[in-house]
Amino acid sequence: CKRMGLKVLGPDVNESKLKFSVNNKGQIRFGLAAIKGVGEAAVDAMILERKANGSFENIYDFMRRVNLRAVNKKTVESLALAGAYDALGIENRAIFFWTESFGKPPFIDTLVRYGQSVQEGKDSAQNSLFGDSADEIQVPEPPIPNAEPWHVLVSLEKEKEVVGIYLSGHPLDDYRME
Repeated sequence: CKRMGLKVLGPDVNESKLKFSVNNKGQIRFGLAAIKGVGEAAVDAMILERKANGSFENIYDFMRRVNLRAVNKKTVESLALAGAYDALGIENRAIFFWTESFGKPPFIDTLVRYGQSVQEGKDSAQNSLFGDSADEIQVPEPPIPNAEPWHVLVSLEKEKEVVGIYLSGHPLDDYRME
Protein backbone atom coordinates (compact mmCIF):
# COMPACT_ATOMS: atom_id res chain seq x y z
CA CYS A 1 0.00 0.00 0.00
CA LYS A 2 2.82 2.40 0.86
CA ARG A 3 4.54 1.66 -2.45
CA MET A 4 1.27 2.28 -4.30
CA GLY A 5 0.57 5.49 -2.39
CA LEU A 6 -2.49 4.09 -0.60
CA LYS A 7 -3.07 5.22 2.97
CA VAL A 8 -4.02 2.52 5.47
CA LEU A 9 -5.86 3.90 8.48
CA GLY A 10 -6.22 2.18 11.81
CA PRO A 11 -9.51 0.91 13.22
CA ASP A 12 -12.17 3.48 14.12
CA VAL A 13 -15.46 2.83 15.94
CA ASN A 14 -17.16 5.45 13.74
CA GLU A 15 -15.90 4.39 10.33
CA SER A 16 -14.58 0.82 10.35
CA LYS A 17 -16.70 -2.07 9.18
CA LEU A 18 -16.43 -5.78 9.93
CA LYS A 19 -13.56 -6.30 7.49
CA PHE A 20 -11.15 -4.00 5.70
CA SER A 21 -12.99 -1.36 3.69
CA VAL A 22 -12.40 1.76 1.62
CA ASN A 23 -13.70 5.07 2.97
CA ASN A 24 -15.03 8.06 0.99
CA LYS A 25 -11.52 9.46 0.52
CA GLY A 26 -10.22 6.23 -1.04
CA GLN A 27 -8.25 5.27 2.05
CA ILE A 28 -8.19 1.71 3.39
CA ARG A 29 -9.73 1.42 6.86
CA PHE A 30 -8.72 -1.46 9.13
CA GLY A 31 -11.62 -3.81 9.92
CA LEU A 32 -12.82 -4.14 13.52
CA ALA A 33 -13.09 -7.94 13.38
CA ALA A 34 -9.36 -8.12 12.57
CA ILE A 35 -8.58 -6.91 16.10
CA LYS A 36 -7.71 -9.70 18.54
CA GLY A 37 -10.43 -9.96 21.20
CA VAL A 38 -13.14 -8.29 19.09
CA GLY A 39 -15.71 -10.74 17.82
CA GLU A 40 -18.12 -10.51 14.93
CA ALA A 41 -21.14 -10.14 17.24
CA ALA A 42 -19.55 -7.13 18.93
CA VAL A 43 -18.74 -5.50 15.59
CA ASP A 44 -22.28 -6.13 14.35
CA ALA A 45 -23.68 -4.51 17.52
CA MET A 46 -21.49 -1.42 17.02
CA ILE A 47 -22.37 -1.09 13.34
CA LEU A 48 -26.11 -1.53 13.99
CA GLU A 49 -26.05 1.18 16.66
CA ARG A 50 -24.02 3.47 14.42
CA LYS A 51 -26.46 3.01 11.52
CA ALA A 52 -29.52 3.51 13.74
CA ASN A 53 -28.36 6.59 15.68
CA GLY A 54 -25.35 8.04 13.86
CA SER A 55 -21.69 8.29 14.76
CA PHE A 56 -20.51 8.12 18.34
CA GLU A 57 -19.72 11.61 19.66
CA ASN A 58 -17.33 10.64 22.44
CA ILE A 59 -16.36 7.69 24.63
CA TYR A 60 -19.32 8.29 26.98
CA ASP A 61 -21.75 8.28 24.05
CA PHE A 62 -20.19 5.01 22.89
CA MET A 63 -20.57 3.41 26.34
CA ARG A 64 -24.18 4.64 26.69
CA ARG A 65 -25.33 3.42 23.28
CA VAL A 66 -23.47 0.22 22.42
CA ASN A 67 -24.92 -3.11 23.57
CA LEU A 68 -22.62 -4.07 26.46
CA ARG A 69 -23.86 -7.65 26.35
CA ALA A 70 -22.20 -8.01 22.94
CA VAL A 71 -19.37 -5.51 23.49
CA ASN A 72 -17.78 -6.69 26.73
CA LYS A 73 -14.86 -5.30 28.74
CA LYS A 74 -12.29 -7.34 26.80
CA THR A 75 -13.63 -5.91 23.54
CA VAL A 76 -13.47 -2.36 24.92
CA GLU A 77 -9.85 -2.99 26.01
CA SER A 78 -8.85 -4.39 22.63
CA LEU A 79 -10.46 -1.44 20.82
CA ALA A 80 -8.57 0.97 23.09
CA LEU A 81 -5.22 -0.75 22.50
CA ALA A 82 -5.80 -0.76 18.74
CA GLY A 83 -6.59 2.97 18.70
CA ALA A 84 -10.24 2.61 17.66
CA TYR A 85 -11.23 5.44 20.03
CA ASP A 86 -8.63 7.92 18.77
CA ALA A 87 -11.25 9.74 16.66
CA LEU A 88 -13.43 10.16 19.77
CA GLY A 89 -10.88 12.52 21.26
CA ILE A 90 -8.87 10.10 23.40
CA GLU A 91 -5.61 9.59 21.56
CA ASN A 92 -3.68 8.86 24.77
CA ARG A 93 -4.40 5.14 25.07
CA ALA A 94 -2.81 5.01 28.53
CA ILE A 95 -5.88 6.83 29.91
CA PHE A 96 -7.99 3.68 29.56
CA PHE A 97 -5.58 1.67 31.73
CA TRP A 98 -4.75 4.41 34.24
CA THR A 99 -5.54 3.70 37.86
CA GLU A 100 -5.71 6.24 40.68
CA SER A 101 -3.83 4.06 43.11
CA PHE A 102 -2.77 0.46 43.57
CA GLY A 103 -5.76 -1.80 44.09
CA LYS A 104 -8.25 0.53 42.41
CA PRO A 105 -9.77 -0.49 39.08
CA PRO A 106 -8.46 1.10 35.86
CA PHE A 107 -10.47 3.81 34.09
CA ILE A 108 -11.74 1.28 31.52
CA ASP A 109 -13.60 -0.57 34.32
CA THR A 110 -15.16 2.73 35.40
CA LEU A 111 -16.29 3.36 31.81
CA VAL A 112 -17.86 -0.10 31.49
CA ARG A 113 -19.67 0.31 34.84
CA TYR A 114 -20.88 3.75 33.69
CA GLY A 115 -22.31 2.27 30.48
CA GLN A 116 -23.96 -0.58 32.35
CA SER A 117 -25.53 1.82 34.87
CA VAL A 118 -26.95 4.01 32.11
CA GLN A 119 -28.33 1.03 30.20
CA GLU A 120 -29.83 -0.54 33.34
CA GLY A 121 -31.48 2.81 34.13
CA LYS A 122 -32.99 2.93 30.64
CA ASP A 123 -34.21 -0.66 30.93
CA SER A 124 -35.83 -0.06 34.32
CA ALA A 125 -37.51 3.12 33.05
CA GLN A 126 -38.93 1.21 30.07
CA ASN A 127 -40.18 -1.56 32.34
CA SER A 128 -41.80 0.74 34.89
CA LEU A 129 -45.50 0.37 35.54
CA PHE A 130 -46.43 3.73 34.06
CA GLY A 131 -43.76 3.90 31.36
CA ASP A 132 -42.68 7.28 32.69
CA SER A 133 -39.21 8.04 31.34
CA ALA A 134 -38.98 11.30 33.31
CA ASP A 135 -37.91 9.26 36.34
CA GLU A 136 -34.88 7.94 34.45
CA ILE A 137 -31.82 8.20 36.65
CA GLN A 138 -29.04 10.42 35.33
CA VAL A 139 -25.64 8.78 35.79
CA PRO A 140 -22.77 11.29 35.99
CA GLU A 141 -19.97 10.83 33.47
CA PRO A 142 -16.73 9.79 35.19
CA PRO A 143 -13.97 12.37 34.67
CA ILE A 144 -11.26 11.46 32.17
CA PRO A 145 -8.02 11.09 34.16
CA ASN A 146 -4.76 12.86 33.40
CA ALA A 147 -2.55 9.91 32.60
CA GLU A 148 1.03 10.08 31.46
CA PRO A 149 1.16 8.89 27.82
CA TRP A 150 2.93 5.63 27.14
CA HIS A 151 6.29 5.72 25.44
CA VAL A 152 5.90 5.34 21.67
CA LEU A 153 7.50 1.88 21.73
CA VAL A 154 5.12 0.66 24.45
CA SER A 155 2.10 1.99 22.54
CA LEU A 156 3.28 0.38 19.30
CA GLU A 157 3.95 -2.95 21.02
CA LYS A 158 0.47 -3.02 22.57
CA GLU A 159 -1.05 -2.07 19.21
CA LYS A 160 0.84 -4.88 17.49
CA GLU A 161 -0.36 -7.28 20.18
CA VAL A 162 -4.03 -6.81 19.23
CA VAL A 163 -3.76 -5.82 15.56
CA GLY A 164 -0.89 -8.04 14.45
CA ILE A 165 1.07 -5.27 12.72
CA TYR A 166 2.34 -1.78 13.47
CA LEU A 167 -0.27 0.66 12.15
CA SER A 168 0.24 4.06 13.73
CA GLY A 169 4.00 3.94 13.30
CA HIS A 170 7.04 1.68 13.46
CA PRO A 171 9.70 1.25 16.15
CA LEU A 172 12.44 2.18 13.68
CA ASP A 173 10.74 5.38 12.40
CA ASP A 174 13.17 7.52 14.41
CA TYR A 175 16.07 5.97 12.51
CA ARG A 176 14.58 6.24 9.00
CA MET A 177 17.22 8.71 7.76
CA GLU A 178 20.11 6.71 9.18
